[in-house]
Amino acid sequence: MTQISREACRKLDAADPLAPFREEFLLPEGIVYLDGNSLGALPRATPDRVADTVRREWGRDLIASWNKAGWWDKPRTLGAKVAPLVGAAADEVVVGDGTSANIFKALIAAVRLNPGRRVLLGEAGNFPTDLYVTQGAAELTGTGERRVPAEPAALEEALAAGDVAAVLLSHVDYRTGELRDMAGITALAHRYGALAVWDLCHSAGAVPVELSACGADFAVGCTYKYLNGGPGAPAFSYVARRHHEAARQPITGWHGHARPFDFTGDYEPAAGASRFLSGSQPLVADAALEASLDLWSRVDLALVREKSLALTDLFIGIAAPGGTGPDGLRLVTPVEPERRGSQVALSHPEGYPIVQALIARGVVGDFRAPDVLRFGFTPLYLGYEEVFDAATALVEVVESGEWRDPRFAERGQVT
Repeated sequence: MTQISREACRKLDAADPLAPFREEFLLPEGIVYLDGNSLGALPRATPDRVADTVRREWGRDLIASWNKAGWWDKPRTLGAKVAPLVGAAADEVVVGDGTSANIFKALIAAVRLNPGRRVLLGEAGNFPTDLYVTQGAAELTGTGERRVPAEPAALEEALAAGDVAAVLLSHVDYRTGELRDMAGITALAHRYGALAVWDLCHSAGAVPVELSACGADFAVGCTYKYLNGGPGAPAFSYVARRHHEAARQPITGWHGHARPFDFTGDYEPAAGASRFLSGSQPLVADAALEASLDLWSRVDLALVREKSLALTDLFIGIAAPGGTGPDGLRLVTPVEPERRGSQVALSHPEGYPIVQALIARGVVGDFRAPDVLRFGFTPLYLGYEEVFDAATALVEVVESGEWRDPRFAERGQVT
C-alpha cells in the first residue's frame, strides 16, 4: 500500500491549481468518475450554449445563422481551438465528421501521396475502428494490410520491406494506457519512406501532443473523451501543412470545395486542411464542443500532465503496488511516467463483475474484453481524495469478494 494518507490527499486538493475547474463541470453527487477516457463529463456552460444555438441561432435567426452565427466556418474555427491542444497550426486542423470517417480519409490520402507502395501498416490489438477502417481502405485501394506490435523493433522490421505506404498507430493504447514515442516512431516511418498517421483519441486533452514538432503527416482524434465535447461529438483531422497542396481525400463533398457557392460541376479541393471536409456539420453538437474548447483555452496543459501522473501514481500505489494487487489483480499500464497516458489499466479474470461492483459503490470505470479494468484520470475535475477513495474501494471489492454477487455478472449491451 502507498504511504500517503487520505488527509494528505485532502491537503493536495487544497493546494491544487487546477481545483477551481471542478466547479465548471456538472457531476452527480456521490460519484467518483473515472471514465472520462470513454465519455467526458458535462461542462457547466454546455447546456446554455446548446440552448442558445437551438433557440436563437436556429429558432430565431434561422438560415441567416450560416453567416450571422458563423455556422459555415465552424469546422475551421473549432479546428483552430483544437490546434494548440495537439501542437498544430490553426490551418492544419478541422473539426467535422467522426473518427472512423476521418481515419478513412487520412489513410486514402496517405496511399495517394505514396504511389507504388502497397501496404497499410497497423498495430496488432489496436482499437477495432482503426483495424476495421484500415481493412476497408486496403480493400478499396488494392493495398495489403499488415499488423505488428507497436514496438520499434517490430515496426522497423515491417517498414524495412520498403512497401509500406502509411502506418496508423494510436498515440495512447486504449486498453493498457501506454504512451507511444510519437517523434521516434514518426521518424522511423519516414526513414523507410512511409507516412505516419496518428490516432489521438486517448491523447487530446490527456497528454502533451506535438504533432508538428514530431513531424506527423496526419492525425485524427475524437472530442468526446478528455475534451468533454459530449456523446457523438465531432472528431478532428490534422493535415500537416506540407501536404496541403497534394493531399486528396476520397469523400470529396461540397464543404471541402475551394468555392462551394460557385456550384460548379467539378470538384476543386479547398486550401489547407479544409479540403478534408465533406458534408454539413452537426452544428448543435458543435455548440457543445465549443463550450468545452473555450474552457480548455484557459487550461495549462503542463499542469494537467503533472497532476495526471500524480493521480495515476496514487491509484497504482494503492491498488497494485509493485505491479500486483489482491487476488491476482495485475497492473498492465506502464509504471514509467514517460510511457503512461492518463489512465490505469489492470487485468483480472473477473474484471467485468469487479467493475460493476465498483460502479454500485459510486466509482465509475469501465471494462474491455477479455479482462481489462480501465480507469481514466481527468485532472480538471478529479481530486486526490477521490482517487484515494476509489483505489481503496477497488481493493475492498476484490478482497471482500462482493463482486461475486450474480447481479454484477449481468452484461448490458455496452460494457
